[in-house]
Amino acid sequence: MTEYLLAPLAALPFPAIDPVIVRIGPVAIHWYGVGYVVGILFAWWYGKRLVADARLWPNNKPAMRPVDLDDFVVWAALGIILGGRLGYVVFYDLPRYVQNPLEIFAVWDGGMSFHGGLLGTVVAMVVFARSRGILVWSLLDVVAAGAPVGLGLVRIANFINSELWGRPTDVPWAVVFPNGGPLPRHPSQLYEAVLEGLVLFVVLRLLTHRFLRLKRPRYVGGAFVCGCGLSRILVEFFRMPGPQPGYLLGGWLTMGMVLSTPMVLIGLWAMASGREPKPADEPAGGADAELGPHSRRRSGVSSRRRAPSAWPTI
Repeated sequence: MTEYLLAPLAALPFPAIDPVIVRIGPVAIHWYGVGYVVGILFAWWYGKRLVADARLWPNNKPAMRPVDLDDFVVWAALGIILGGRLGYVVFYDLPRYVQNPLEIFAVWDGGMSFHGGLLGTVVAMVVFARSRGILVWSLLDVVAAGAPVGLGLVRIANFINSELWGRPTDVPWAVVFPNGGPLPRHPSQLYEAVLEGLVLFVVLRLLTHRFLRLKRPRYVGGAFVCGCGLSRILVEFFRMPGPQPGYLLGGWLTMGMVLSTPMVLIGLWAMASGREPKPADEPAGGADAELGPHSRRRSGVSSRRRAPSAWPTI
């Protein structure tokens, strides 16, 4: 009952930003799509810079080459899109899509899951890394270090689209959303943009460049996964859950919290168990031995003369 007594006059006006940047005939370019594209391209560019800086890596030898990230960027895009869509279908509105399976392909109507996109990207990383003989955890570290920028941009796009808004509130920065009713609400999309985007990127930057945590495989990736989980759980206390599935328990527990809790635990485990390989554990044969069979073929070095890597692949 209290939420209906909140004063709409205390709210900030919603900015009149068109969700569509430009229309070219029947084609419309949305801020939401641009957020994904820019985020993927930034993570690709930033990851190449990390790989090119040998001092950041165990024994001053990067776990992969920049050209490997050139090839992986397409895999990452597919993992994000397919995983995000399938995650939304399975986690948030499965009965609807079971009855109308063709609507699964109607991505223009919205419906992407962060947790599904993360799982899809992880699957893509595992398959790609194994095909190249790259340490999976190190690939996760590289991708994770630049991923927060894309997350932040997509959350800002959610705000522009007036979707995923927060619960009713009387805080001075509350916003009345065009499709959120007359009540002022938390701009929870912006909370998440700051936490998952700006704050998490700065934290990971400190870990990679000041504390040199890329020398401990899976530490940076674990920090990313844990940070995303904690940010999502915190924001869920201010965010309005969708009608499907709504609150799961007591008017406070949401599906986002349930899916994010394992992320926090897995992230903590990854950080606690990450260890810097000792020089004695270095693969035999020098720098070329660290490259997978595919990368060796590119460099013109025969793989039959090299000993297998002593590092685990996952």
